[in-house]
Amino acid sequence: MPKTLAATLILALTASALAHAQEYGAHTPVPQTTSAPAMRGFALQREIHERFRLGLEAQRRQDWRAAVPEFERILTLQPGEPQRSTAAYDLGIAYAGLHRYGQAADSFRAAIATDSEFLAAYANLIAVDLQRHDIREARLFADRFAQLAPQSARALYSRGLVALYGGDAATAINDFGKLLVSNPSYAVAHYDLGIAEAKSAQWAQAEREFASAVALAPNYARARFALATVLLKEGRRAEARTALDATLRDTSDPALRNLAAALRDSL
Repeated sequence: MPKTLAATLILALTASALAHAQEYGAHTPVPQTTSAPAMRGFALQREIHERFRLGLEAQRRQDWRAAVPEFERILTLQPGEPQRSTAAYDLGIAYAGLHRYGQAADSFRAAIATDSEFLAAYANLIAVDLQRHDIREARLFADRFAQLAPQSARALYSRGLVALYGGDAATAINDFGKLLVSNPSYAVAHYDLGIAEAKSAQWAQAEREFASAVALAPNYARARFALATVLLKEGRRAEARTALDATLRDTSDPALRNLAAALRDSL
């Protein structure tokens, strides 16, 4: 064989080998065996890797219907960790995007059962439990979340919110208060703390928190409305009317507009 032809063939074979290696990707090395079980293992990992890619791309587009079957298929392949808990978590995100909250809760629970310290799964399970009005389960996982991450702003906020929904104003006040020590500019937490204090008839403290929320977020119409209700409790009608006028100016929520207009017109 002429040397030039041999050299050309060697280059072609080298290029083919490189292309084959790239096809497998960084997470799936070229198999160094002809064993059938090993080859099946490589093929399995390749499918898992590809379905994660497709599912995450669909999530980024918020195409939840396209994401669901990718993560469902990964779970049927019974991958090891961390792929199993990650697929269950991502499936829960996709179900929640479709408002299929019961299935989302099942998926987040599965992620936690596989990885008991999967904090994002706790946070999202609590959120969907609140959507499902399952306060009991939400509180159970909120307490676990707070035990795992006692200084986490997300853990404190999650348990505070669950406590507020469940009528435990004392826990809500404690958790929102701790959160605001390290996150004083969190307007929503000021608002929620104000709600908890109002439920406990702590009117001066509630007024302070609603006023703080409005100072941090001037267009926060719901906080202005809450402030107006507290001002009325304190007999400060003129200030309450001003807060209600601002609520009507800032909100596009028809229910809140109706409440604010009715309360203002009653003054």
